[in-house]
Amino acid sequence: MSEFLAELIGTMILIIFGGGVVASNILNKSKGAGGGWVLVTLGWGLAVTLGVYAAGNFSGAHLNPAVTLGFAAIGEFPWENVFSYISGQMIGAIIGAIIVFFAYLPHWRETRETDLKLAVFATGPAIRSPLSNLVTEMVGTFALLLGLLFIGANQFTEGLNPLVVGALIVAIGMSLGGPTGYAINPARDLGPRIAHALLPIPGKGSSDWGYAWVPVIGPVIGGIYGALFYQAFFTGVFTVMFWIASVVVAIILVAAASIELNKVS
Repeated sequence: MSEFLAELIGTMILIIFGGGVVASNILNKSKGAGGGWVLVTLGWGLAVTLGVYAAGNFSGAHLNPAVTLGFAAIGEFPWENVFSYISGQMIGAIIGAIIVFFAYLPHWRETRETDLKLAVFATGPAIRSPLSNLVTEMVGTFALLLGLLFIGANQFTEGLNPLVVGALIVAIGMSLGGPTGYAINPARDLGPRIAHALLPIPGKGSSDWGYAWVPVIGPVIGGIYGALFYQAFFTGVFTVMFWIASVVVAIILVAAASIELNKVS
């Protein structure tokens, strides 16, 4: 299997199980309706585990443009392969979302709330505040890349890596997922959002393109900075890119805090 195809299939599997657990939890007349946030976070953790097992031997199972870009930023992945990996991830995410649509065909008409239908495909904020939402996605993806790298540095995890990575996803979802639904993956959000826009979902409403940049840009910044942070503090290599990224991240954090703290109750 080519690396492109491995990333496509692995990401497709990720979305089938991840989007599927959301659909089971929130679509009307689903037997899993009302399962709650714990069910969703566990489902996504298992989705990542299975996607990694599917693609790991062929491509390393990035399944996430933020991971691919983060690894490339610290020299752990060749830049010339970035486009093919991200292309595979995006196509796989769209296909996975389409499969979820077909799996729950009768339930779209039974679900009147347009926001719930969109939530099966894409993330959305609990409190809409774009810069703060961006920060949440940055923090979650920072934790993801940092975690992937320090997990990979421990030899005792060999063979268990997909399970440990799945546990990392569960931890991020339970701890940091509340504000935005933790996309932490541009392909995971943008691919299914495109599918939502194209599919003939009854009464689907808007695809919320005004918010779509947040779960793309936030994970990219957070992922790259997480990798650079690992390289700096775990291996002692402080690059110019690390310092530039630190300044950018600090500016975003200060700006977001200033906006929120100056709001009138």
